[in-house]
Amino acid sequence: MGLKKRTKVSSQFNMSSLTDIIFLLLIFFMLTSTVVAPNALNLKLPGSSRTKVVTPSNIDDVKIDQNGRFFLNGKRIDIGDLESELRRKSGRKGGKLDITISPESGTPTEHVVAVMDVAMRNNINGILATDFKD
Repeated sequence: MGLKKRTKVSSQFNMSSLTDIIFLLLIFFMLTSTVVAPNALNLKLPGSSRTKVVTPSNIDDVKIDQNGRFFLNGKRIDIGDLESELRRKSGRKGGKLDITISPESGTPTEHVVAVMDVAMRNNINGILATDFKD
């Protein structure tokens, strides 16, 4: 008696479900990548300009030591008082204030960024002066 098996095992692989999953993952990553905004500072790079050059006597100096203490033109000042003092000076000069930010070597970055944030909030031009060691 010749009994034959009616079901045959197929050796082919069905790719339709795999391509659906790949397209769903592609759409997911494309949508989530546009939502992520980079957290970066808008830095002005040096370039040529035809504006009036500011003399060093008109620039206020903000120094930061390794312990996070702030000094405005050599006088110790708190970060909150620094912001109000720079805002007052900026108002006197018609909103065109320039400062140099001079951190000591080894100063934590968050203190420098705090001064840069104060300058950005008050529309003050900040020049970061760092020490480079060879």
